[in-house]
Amino acid sequence: MVTYIIRRILMGILVLILVSLVVFFALRLLPGDPALIYVSGQSGGQGVTEERLQEVRKEFGLDKPIPVQYWNWVKGVVTGDLGTSIRYQQDVGKLFAQRFPVTLILGFFSVIVSTILGIFFGLVAAIRRGGWIDTLVTFLSYIGLTIPVFLLAFVLIYVLGFKLHWLPIVGWTPPWKDFGMSVKQSIMPVICLATIPLAVTARQMRSSVLEVNNMDYIRTAWSKGLRERVIVTRHILKNSLIPVVTMVGIGVGIIFGGAVIEETIFGIAGVGQLLATSVFARDYVVIQGGALVIATIIVVVNIIVDISYGGLDPRIRYE
Repeated sequence: MVTYIIRRILMGILVLILVSLVVFFALRLLPGDPALIYVSGQSGGQGVTEERLQEVRKEFGLDKPIPVQYWNWVKGVVTGDLGTSIRYQQDVGKLFAQRFPVTLILGFFSVIVSTILGIFFGLVAAIRRGGWIDTLVTFLSYIGLTIPVFLLAFVLIYVLGFKLHWLPIVGWTPPWKDFGMSVKQSIMPVICLATIPLAVTARQMRSSVLEVNNMDYIRTAWSKGLRERVIVTRHILKNSLIPVVTMVGIGVGIIFGGAVIEETIFGIAGVGQLLATSVFARDYVVIQGGALVIATIIVVVNIIVDISYGGLDPRIRYE
């Protein structure tokens, strides 16, 4: 078990190194000069001189060769220094500390909603295979898989915000400041973030339950006359969860990826909105740090998912 965990951690570190390389060098291929954008924003597009551009490049280390820039950035990351934002003139770590709680709270509830509802609907659809519930769940899951997040967001804003006036359209309030308003402002973003993972989980759960339901021990349980609730909870549910747990790990990545679009549309000051504005400002340091932090969260979640397999199925052994 310990050997397996160490091996997975080493693989996770390798993944993070590859992510850092791809993100760092891909950003340098984008058109636009971050120093020029920064100086133009300061001076309103007036008085931009080559001397001033060279000063800014030197200040943020952009005058050095790209491999040297990467090495300096990696050394800073290892020591806990993600660098200084070109656009905001602040430490990137502090920027993330201010905005990450928003993204984490919305992401956490999105994972909870998508997992619980996905497992429930998939289980019910499989148990009632061929019935109207199965048909409805299958139909809705197809819609959830195909509808773009931004389109769903605009539909919710138009219907629940403009027409019915049930929910606020933009902004987000921490629950410790105003719990009621926080819940109202979280409903639409959570729906947008949870829709795709919910649909994926429901379909995977349905397929997994149908497969387990054909096993000999399940037919034996039915032939013994055990109640449906006992068979479902004790035999079918637990043995159907391993593929679903894998999809939950993938769903975390989908949710954090969708946060960029969702937070921008709903005007939520989270990491997603920070990354979106940083892309347009060519703020390399923020984008690099954000991508690395999100990748770290996804890697950690997937390691936890892999370790949980043994608890769900005692037949699994880590060697």
